[in-house]
Amino acid sequence: MTLLKRSFYLQEDVVDLARRLLGMVIVTGSGSGRTSAIITETEAYAGEPDRASHAFGGRRTPRNEVMYGIGGTAYVYLCYGIHNLFNVVTNAKGIPHAILLRAVQPLEGMDTMRMRRGGTMRELCAGPGTLTKALGIGLHHNGVDLVNGAIKIEERGFHVPDHAVIVGPRVGVEYAKQDARLPYRFRVAKDHSFAP
Repeated sequence: MTLLKRSFYLQEDVVDLARRLLGMVIVTGSGSGRTSAIITETEAYAGEPDRASHAFGGRRTPRNEVMYGIGGTAYVYLCYGIHNLFNVVTNAKGIPHAILLRAVQPLEGMDTMRMRRGGTMRELCAGPGTLTKALGIGLHHNGVDLVNGAIKIEERGFHVPDHAVIVGPRVGVEYAKQDARLPYRFRVAKDHSFAP
């Protein structure tokens, strides 16, 4: 296993990085509370020009300030007052690119995830709000350094070939008009089997 370095997150193409995060492993906690999961669905948000982004038009608020930080930082925010959503900030400081994790496949700490989340294995991490609950990610993780902090992303050899990736528009951003149709969502096909 190899921890993703800062240089990975500092790359300029947020859409390419969203695709490349598929098959990477997100790790939270330690000891008996350690959980990990393979990233299986992502969405790219391309900053100020992107109508679907929290930073569209240069918007800068206490909520989205973390997006303007250095790549390799966690951006966690509350959605609809219910769900914590986890994003990976990318690019250089001052460029508010981010990648939302929409789904993961559990690897380690299944019992811990079930205790936090409940439900069936199929539903455990099948959405952006459920995966944060299962992995124990909350608003207190907003701004965490993904290179040196409590949440890490690793490369463990789970290759996802292009033919196993479904590309399409993002979910729930109809307000973004033409940007809602951009092919910025990446999903691993359900029939793909992960093998290191």
